[in-house]
Amino acid sequence: MTKKIFLTLFVLGVLSPFLIVGYYYFRYDYDISSLVDYKPALTSRIYDKNGEKIANVFQKQNRYYATFNEIPPRIIEALVAIEDTTFFEHSGVNVDAIFRAFIKDVKARKMVEGASTITQQLVKNKLLTREKKLSRKIKEFIYAYKVEQALTKEQILERYLNEIYYGHGYYGIKTAADGYFHKKLSDLTLKEMAVLVGLPKAPSTYAPTKNYEISMGRANRVITRMHTLGWIDDVTFEKALAENPRVYDDTLTQNRAPFIVDEVARKMRELGIDNFKTGGYEVYTTVDLQLQNAAKKSLKYAYDLALQRIEKYKEKDLQKLEKARAEGDEEFELQDVNVSQLNGALVSLDSKSGDILALVGSVDYKKSSYNRATQGRRQPGSAFKPFIYQVAIDLGYSGATKLVDIAKTYEYEKNGEDMKWRPKNYEKDYKGLISLRDALVHSRNLATINLVNEIGLHQLLKELQKFRIKNLPHDLSIALGTISLSPLQLAQYYTSFANQGVQVVPHLITSVEKQGKTIYEKKEDSFRTSLPTQSYIMTTILRDVVKRGTGRRANARGIELAGKTGTTNKNMDAWFAGYSPTVETVVWFGNDNNTPMYHKETGGRVSGPAFSRYYQQLLKLYPQIKRKFDVPEGIIEVEINGKKEYFSDISKPPRLEEEEDPQGELLF
Repeated sequence: MTKKIFLTLFVLGVLSPFLIVGYYYFRYDYDISSLVDYKPALTSRIYDKNGEKIANVFQKQNRYYATFNEIPPRIIEALVAIEDTTFFEHSGVNVDAIFRAFIKDVKARKMVEGASTITQQLVKNKLLTREKKLSRKIKEFIYAYKVEQALTKEQILERYLNEIYYGHGYYGIKTAADGYFHKKLSDLTLKEMAVLVGLPKAPSTYAPTKNYEISMGRANRVITRMHTLGWIDDVTFEKALAENPRVYDDTLTQNRAPFIVDEVARKMRELGIDNFKTGGYEVYTTVDLQLQNAAKKSLKYAYDLALQRIEKYKEKDLQKLEKARAEGDEEFELQDVNVSQLNGALVSLDSKSGDILALVGSVDYKKSSYNRATQGRRQPGSAFKPFIYQVAIDLGYSGATKLVDIAKTYEYEKNGEDMKWRPKNYEKDYKGLISLRDALVHSRNLATINLVNEIGLHQLLKELQKFRIKNLPHDLSIALGTISLSPLQLAQYYTSFANQGVQVVPHLITSVEKQGKTIYEKKEDSFRTSLPTQSYIMTTILRDVVKRGTGRRANARGIELAGKTGTTNKNMDAWFAGYSPTVETVVWFGNDNNTPMYHKETGGRVSGPAFSRYYQQLLKLYPQIKRKFDVPEGIIEVEINGKKEYFSDISKPPRLEEEEDPQGELLF
């Protein structure tokens, strides 16, 4: 009887594990489709024009994907050596290892050794919860077995190395290699590989950014195991043990240009890509990170100068107030200036291609992420005048043409009421007759308004259509730039001057790739607005604006620059839009709430220094850059009253005398 009981108990003891496993096997539905059809959320990456990474963009998990062919064999060897030596022999569960671990655990009276295979670890991370129950362990065995039946060993390894967490917010070994070492998988040393394969056991403990020595110790155990198995020789073993790799402690996003990242995200939505944060896209942009940084610093430099000036203005005004009060003048008032509202933007393009080289939407992204360079709409003021003057030049005017610079009252009707408009020059004076060149160089409002009258408003609006500028005002206020534009829009229109009469639509994204396939590539979009000769005449005038006009503060030594200031009514907006022979830049400053800046703050004074500083940095970064404007064929250079003037077959020089001199040359 005792033998029967013992035999029964023995049989039950032997069969019970199988019965329990059988129960769980048939009781539950084991869905492994998420591993078979493995499509994890992947990080998208943004690069600058030189291939430098600008940022990682992801939703929850920062993960790059590595195919099995991308993974160096040494990584596989290191992983198998430390985690699952019999990986290529078992069917998902290592029974021998389970019994060895069980015996050790019983002797120690606690869990001292696990026996999970690589397949089990993958299942545990992807398909199961972290609860420590016998039922979960049984499910793990069954899942592992099913996965082994559905996938090859190579597929299991590929999924494992892409799914597992490696600490510091890195999911997948390719992500960890880039994050910790700034390297591709193929460039890793054996020690760096050992660091990575040793991480999943305890990512927080072994993360080299937190515990470098502990991490290296774990890596050395991996290397020692490989040596013990005979998978590396003595020389490789000693060299790997001695290495102390450099580890980077980066932020997860590694965002080096947040305004660019935000703008790329908007562009991706426009392209119909709504899974940008999870789709694993590689976005190649036109941005130059060095110039982006220069633009950011240049904008901040001009902003700080403005704050310093305004403080000095306030001190002087207080002194004036005290003097006025002492003299009994009760009418003198201080201007209320809220400098907390002051902000700016800068956008820079390659004039020929329209590639956006730099784009900064505020002085400090952390304080304001609103992108004024692309989303802000403000009046350009006198920065719009060159378009009017270009129309005049295209119609045959030249820099020497005389314009009338006198005050005039304009009467018109608005909402049934008779209205009067008395525009003034900024200097509050007038010159009588003034050359077209000087009128633009010194930004004379009255001369510009009279030029519009001379051309005819209807004719001007018709001619301006070639620039494709939207929402132009159909009245004389067009002469003063009463149209709302973003800095990027103005930059596009200014390529008409900077690119020898060809306007180019700006680009931010060069191409978008996914899994090695190009899904988007930029298309050039340009159209002619003026002949090269007529455009060059405008460039010579705008060059004088920088040399001796309202844009003197925008000048930079060693390079020819052309451009135009813009200051709107009551100093609400301050612009400088200009260009070198190859690079165009637009700077804007103003108060976010549309209140006036200090009354002395103009486009030349506020925005000019940012423009100048940017080109100074450009020359340091790229000293080989083109520095002089090309002179197109057909330009006639003439000296008039000691000054050079430029003409063409369309903008003909004024003939002061029709007769020829004895040498057969015309006299001027």
